Amino acid sequence: MAERLALFATTARGTEDLLAEELRELGARRIRQDRGGVRFLATLYEALQVCLWSRIAMRVLYPLGEFEARGAEGLYDAAASVPWEEHLTPDHTFAVEATLRDSEHSHSGFVALKVKDALVDRLRRVLGARPDVDTREPDVRVVAHLAREKLSLSLDLCGEPLNRRGYRVRPTPAPLKETLAAALLRAANYTGEEALVDPMCGSGTLLIEAGFIARHRAPGIGRSFAVERWPHQGARAKELLEDLRADARRNERKVLVPIQGFDKDPEALEAARRNIKAARLSEEIQVAEGDATKPLPLPKPGGLLITNPPYGERIGTGGQKGMKSFYFKLGESFQELDGWRAHILSGNPAFESAFHARPSSRREVWNGPIECELLGYRFGFRGGPGAENRSEPALGPANQARDVLPVRPEHEDEEEP
Repeated sequence: MAERLALFATTARGTEDLLAEELRELGARRIRQDRGGVRFLATLYEALQVCLWSRIAMRVLYPLGEFEARGAEGLYDAAASVPWEEHLTPDHTFAVEATLRDSEHSHSGFVALKVKDALVDRLRRVLGARPDVDTREPDVRVVAHLAREKLSLSLDLCGEPLNRRGYRVRPTPAPLKETLAAALLRAANYTGEEALVDPMCGSGTLLIEAGFIARHRAPGIGRSFAVERWPHQGARAKELLEDLRADARRNERKVLVPIQGFDKDPEALEAARRNIKAARLSEEIQVAEGDATKPLPLPKPGGLLITNPPYGERIGTGGQKGMKSFYFKLGESFQELDGWRAHILSGNPAFESAFHARPSSRREVWNGPIECELLGYRFGFRGGPGAENRSEPALGPANQARDVLPVRPEHEDEEEP
């Protein structure tokens, strides 16, 4: 029976349930939501499938343990108790990355240094030699998280965070993370079967993530993963990933619905075009100049409008009064839509009242440090926007088929004990 690993996938706060649903579709077992992530069990094959196919997870971690760690000496002793010789050899490189929350220590670099010292001292003692540090592209990436006096140590299967898809060659100010954009699309029940428009597309992240879904493209198809270089699992992981990547490429499909973006800023449009080209979606996604507060040439008969409007004063002067005026004009423009449902990520508390339409759904979600709401609306349907008798598309069989994944090998397809 294939061994299942206890893993932890991180995600933006407020999207844990969406990630849990995605992990279930990818074959994970014993799924449990936690703050900022989801714990689950998976075989190596299933874990690699998560690395390749998860649109929402930021990282996939293999926890090594949790320890009480008081002071500098406590940090060192806790890290030194981990059997690093089971995960590293002197011939492989490593790096330690640390984060802090409510800790007695004020600098994450100090915590990373103490973990690094303990690791190399133990390997020198047990194996007679120590591995080198490589902060740019290590074979093994150690993740340390210190919350008050509790130290969590993990290995990162992916290496670089999964939001780094490789297509963001030209960002704009305050871009939306790729993984959060994908989570918003899942929250909006987007499956690539309907038209999609972003009327304030910025650098094109929502459009590109929608294009990946509609194209049925694995978001990690163009990158490697740290687990492929691990001393003991690397060879097997590389072999499995070769098969997974080949299956993913064979199962891509043509996009049969329009995906369009508009923005009034020429620099944003140029960034979007370059990013779309880097994502190899130039044929599937069209962008053009347009003002979201005025009528736009939208496809018929409708579909999903999803956007991330400015939260502050990036659209010009006028402070909050100017923002409220902008949101009001946006509401007037959107209420002229015919047959469209909309999902708007709002990071300004003044948005909802100024937009002057009652949402049919809402979800609290964090865009980095900013607490936001994803507000759902339906326009041009009988009963008016936000009517009580409306709901989002049901997750019936048609909408459940988000990503048709390759069948796992027979030797991996075993029931959990």
